[in-house]
Amino acid sequence: MSYQSWTIFALFWVVFVTTPGPNALNCINNGMNLGFRRALWGVLAILTQSVLYLTLSALGVTALIAASQTAFEVVKLIGAAVLIFLGIRGWVMAKRSVRVDQRPAGSVYLHAFAIATINPKSVAGYLAAFSQFVQPDVPIASQMWVIMPTALCITAISYLGYTALGAGMGRVALGAVLNVWFRRFMAVCYIAYGFTLGSASIPERN
Repeated sequence: MSYQSWTIFALFWVVFVTTPGPNALNCINNGMNLGFRRALWGVLAILTQSVLYLTLSALGVTALIAASQTAFEVVKLIGAAVLIFLGIRGWVMAKRSVRVDQRPAGSVYLHAFAIATINPKSVAGYLAAFSQFVQPDVPIASQMWVIMPTALCITAISYLGYTALGAGMGRVALGAVLNVWFRRFMAVCYIAYGFTLGSASIPERN
């Protein structure tokens, strides 16, 4: 991968992982309810999913999923249902005072991993990255030495930032009226993302 191609890929990845979505909302929510340190398990889960999807993309599996109507529909509907459920649950619980959540680290990790994995946006994003930036005439292994560290570093910085944002809000607005409305806003975002993903079409490969 040339320096120019790497720069374009890095800019693409910055936009991909910093655009607010289900992962960002979950990081903010974890930061508010768990505190920064415990919420890091959620960031670790997202990075695990990134490694998984980068590897699968390199093997061509995400392209296969995107090309399969049935597989994409199943992933899409499961993801949409989970996000809508989280949104409704968040709205119902918005008036409850925010307390530091004592969920075990494993639960935080699995919850974040599930949200990251069932999001069809991930399939589309990783497929777009590999269809546009991977050079077919160069061994994929040599390119992954550049692509994977770049993607993981940018992903970590982005979601650490969202987690810190949530932790800061949790400290400042604990139990405040503003906190209730913000939590309801996040709940609406979850529901909106759920319906958006539920109506998503199969990503096209150029």
